[in-house]
Amino acid sequence: MTTTSLRFRASGFLSIIFLLFSFSAFSQVTTEIDTTNIRIGEQISYKIKVEADSTMLVVFPEGQTFLPLEVVEALKIDTTKKASKFQLLRQYKITQFDSGSYVIPRQKVIIGDSPFFTDSLRVEVNTIEIDTTKQGLYDIKPIIEVEKNISNWWLYVLLATAVIALIAFILYWVIWRKKPLTEDEEIALLPPYERAKLAFSKLEGQRYLEQEDLKGFYSELTFIIRKFLDEKVYDRSLESTTDELVERLQLLKDGNQFALTKDTISNIKTIFKRADLVKFAKSKPDIALAELDKQTIVKELDAVKLTLPEPSEEEKLLNQQYKEAQERKEKRKKIILTTAIFLFLVVATYIGFAATYGFEYVKDKILGHSSIELLEGNWVKSAYGFPPIFIETPEVLERQKVEIPEEAKEKVDTSIFAYGSLVDDFYVLTSTTIIGELKEQDVDKQKALNITSIIEKSLKEWEVQGIQNIITKNEEFKTPNDAQGIKTFGTAEFPTSLKGEYFEGEYMYLSFTTEQVIQQIILVWRTDDPYADDIVKRIVDSVELNENVKREEESE
Repeated sequence: MTTTSLRFRASGFLSIIFLLFSFSAFSQVTTEIDTTNIRIGEQISYKIKVEADSTMLVVFPEGQTFLPLEVVEALKIDTTKKASKFQLLRQYKITQFDSGSYVIPRQKVIIGDSPFFTDSLRVEVNTIEIDTTKQGLYDIKPIIEVEKNISNWWLYVLLATAVIALIAFILYWVIWRKKPLTEDEEIALLPPYERAKLAFSKLEGQRYLEQEDLKGFYSELTFIIRKFLDEKVYDRSLESTTDELVERLQLLKDGNQFALTKDTISNIKTIFKRADLVKFAKSKPDIALAELDKQTIVKELDAVKLTLPEPSEEEKLLNQQYKEAQERKEKRKKIILTTAIFLFLVVATYIGFAATYGFEYVKDKILGHSSIELLEGNWVKSAYGFPPIFIETPEVLERQKVEIPEEAKEKVDTSIFAYGSLVDDFYVLTSTTIIGELKEQDVDKQKALNITSIIEKSLKEWEVQGIQNIITKNEEFKTPNDAQGIKTFGTAEFPTSLKGEYFEGEYMYLSFTTEQVIQQIILVWRTDDPYADDIVKRIVDSVELNENVKREEESE
């Protein structure tokens, strides 16, 4: 079933009206009118007088029953007592803003259970003559630019941009920024020989000898030379004992791997042995001897350095590759850390918002949901049809084409505005139908419109269009400005755009009627839509029927 076939059918709606209309007997009711000739915008004072028994209930006309003239004001009922009866007077202020000849239709007054009708009256509405010889003429005023009402979306974009920029700056400053090297890092980058020479120069500033801390002095002294040998000569120098280290140095000399002299090996052995005695046997050599040992070790460091071969091109290449590998490893480490922090922030943000607003809402907000876009979009409050239906909707309602049968065009004027269709996730429609003046021969058949029958006919029309399992409930409804109506609501199975498939939906009719006007608001939404209830509530709470508004030209 196509979308067009599922739209509210004006022809079906009009057939309901003619099936429900009939006429009743006429009885005279006293009326007064102060004038039958006015200028555009002037008001006519129309009075209805009723004399009735004090026990009888009297109902005067309400709403826009004077169409095509408009009610500006309906004054309160004035009641006076005359013998055993009451005299009731109600005055109406009516007008018209288009020139022409108009007929005030008969008005129905209900006394007890019986309707009584007034006579129809013809009035003339004249244009206002303007004497251009006395009225000055002026140029057309220039167009004034009006600032467009801009939503606050840019504030959220600005805030999100600021947060992202702050996080990016923190990540750059903490992880990616090339930080200045600490003193220890600068020393670690020096070649082993320069590092050892720097360590010897710092040893002098430690004041071990001045404090007679020989154990600390010899421990630092032997560590410096062991560290150098470990990096350039024998890679187990730090963990070897003195005898093992001396033995290894001798083997390297004998194997012509390093051109070490006997004096160099002997001096290293002597000083290391003395250091062992100081550290483990609590020996206390003379301070001068300790100073001499330091000078000897510095000299032997230079001697060992001279025996070291120049690195080959292969070794240089391996060192360069090692350096590049270390840089890649460091970069990969930064990438992993940045990604982990980013994911943590995303997950933490999602959990924070989900804990506040709910997981489903946050998911729909991120992935998108048609109803949440309607609910949080820029709503439009406007008037549709005449008499107008004031309503606030997520989108502007578009005028629908109404095909009226030829025999009904002079009697009926219908305007329909809608958003969506019955196969969409959300559907809203407003309908206003005005019944024209009835002919004299139909007077005896006139009676009030039966809105319940109109709703039943509309639901039967839905069944014809393929809507199934319609469950209906009715209750009274009152708009915020106290317009009385009927709310019809329930559930049904609505056809989708795919043939043979249906979705569970809910619907609502808000129906209002007067002697000559039928107004309806129709809402349809999916049962499983978590945001539809909020949309429907906001729309329903905004409905107003303003009976005393000036008629303006209807816009598309």
